[in-house]
Amino acid sequence: MPGAVHDVREEAVVPEKLVVTLDRIFESEGLAEMLTAGKLSELACLALYMMYEKKVFCALSAVVLTAVVPEKLAVTLDRIFESEGLAEMLTAGKLSELACLALYMMYEKKVGKEGFWHQYIKELDRQRARGVQAVESPLLWSDEELTDLLQGSPVVAAVRARLAGIEKEYNELDGVWFMAGSLFNKYPFDIPTEAFPFVRFKQAFAAVQASIVHLQGVALARRFALVPLGPPLLSYSSTAKATFKYNPENKCVELVVDRDYQPGEPLYAWCGPQPNSRLLLNYGIVDESNPYDKLPLVVTLPANDPLYKVKRGILQEENLSTLQTFDMKRGQPLPPLLLPYLRLAFATTHEQLDKVVFSEGAAAFDPQLEQIAACHLAAHLNERMAGYKHPLWRDLEILEDPEASPRQKVAARLTKIEKSILQGCLDAVGTCAPCLDAANSPKTSLAVKFSG
Repeated sequence: MPGAVHDVREEAVVPEKLVVTLDRIFESEGLAEMLTAGKLSELACLALYMMYEKKVFCALSAVVLTAVVPEKLAVTLDRIFESEGLAEMLTAGKLSELACLALYMMYEKKVGKEGFWHQYIKELDRQRARGVQAVESPLLWSDEELTDLLQGSPVVAAVRARLAGIEKEYNELDGVWFMAGSLFNKYPFDIPTEAFPFVRFKQAFAAVQASIVHLQGVALARRFALVPLGPPLLSYSSTAKATFKYNPENKCVELVVDRDYQPGEPLYAWCGPQPNSRLLLNYGIVDESNPYDKLPLVVTLPANDPLYKVKRGILQEENLSTLQTFDMKRGQPLPPLLLPYLRLAFATTHEQLDKVVFSEGAAAFDPQLEQIAACHLAAHLNERMAGYKHPLWRDLEILEDPEASPRQKVAARLTKIEKSILQGCLDAVGTCAPCLDAANSPKTSLAVKFSG
């Protein structure tokens, strides 16, 4: 069992003013000792303080450590399985890291108040996979609510796919339980699927997913960690640059800020380059200023095209494929190579193929071909826009409505951004290659497929 919580002070190598200690919280060493002796553990007091603060308590300079958590207070797979090799073997062939961590924390919860992680698990339960916008991951929404609030968004399919994956992992739990004796021989409980119904495992998975810290430069068995005083007590942001790092010399997880902070300023950790669809799915948040946001546009060339092999060869030379995903972004709604790709996709002669140039801003060379490509692309974008439950102006109304629920608002925030990206791409197509007359546009027998 990991060491006592008060050992944090012995292992943290940071300036004293940056270390959160109980006497600093209560402004009295005697009061701190009395409370922890009779009521709360040290970890519970620290968690409560950070839960209400979520901000820096003194001026910080860039590249300063703001939190240091000893290795023994971080939950990683090699600690759970007491073997780095076994951890890697299980996650490679059976379960994801998140599923293993969720299963471990579920068994730890059954230990009750005597368990070392009791206070931390209580905080995970209190958060219920909710992000800073007070919304749980859509993994925990009902299917009716998912369909109603996010109709038309690719997130609906992503959530259902993730749920199917979680259920598949749930069905593998018993096999892992028998293989990993080092973990489960200390828990005198039933095998996983008898001890925990699927809905409980799904809740635990979502809670772990919302709280996980991704460590860089470590072994595979340590790359996903649950770190007290990290998420959910500390919020993630797509624009913040404060990062969690593992320090092998001090054997601890550190949070390093990248800029100066003033007292009282909220402190966030970087969540990595994830689009808003992933942020909502993983953490229950949507970031209006997310620089990594994007929407996929998938184009598939028909295999029955007489020029299919020739086109495939040209695409391979350009490091592209006959099933190609393009990213539509707010800052660049029309992907640079999308129009050249569509010119190739709808080309019907070798002469047309010879004129296709894969470069940003490549000029059109055949007005009829350009019309075919533009009209098909515009039709797809309009179809996607029409797939949402309501237009963009209604999203704006929901965001301003004080009666709207947090889920309604976060869903409206996401669909508003998605519609803006689609409309931006549609506007860009109208500028670069306008579909002048969709009803009377040139016809083609090529069934080029668009999806998102």
